[in-house]
Amino acid sequence: MPEYSSLFVCLMGMGTVFFGLICLILLTTVMGKIVGGHTSAVTPPAPVVTGPAAAPEGNRQEIAAAVAAAVAEELGTSITGIRIVSMKKL
Repeated sequence: MPEYSSLFVCLMGMGTVFFGLICLILLTTVMGKIVGGHTSAVTPPAPVVTGPAAAPEGNRQEIAAAVAAAVAEELGTSITGIRIVSMKKL
């Protein structure tokens, strides 16, 4: 059995991996064209965008209490030592 150099083995391994990846890309592209070719030409109507609904004050207090309890649990302190100044929706 012939001795192969380390460089040859490394290049053959990398070449095999890249060849496999290129085959996967080609196969997924072909399958996407086959399966995706059956879409309808009719576009659905655009949904009506409305402003965010205002949360009732009681619900906001419950959310603040739940957030304070979660923070207190994570920090390992009492809930009385936590003061929430403001809450903003991200």
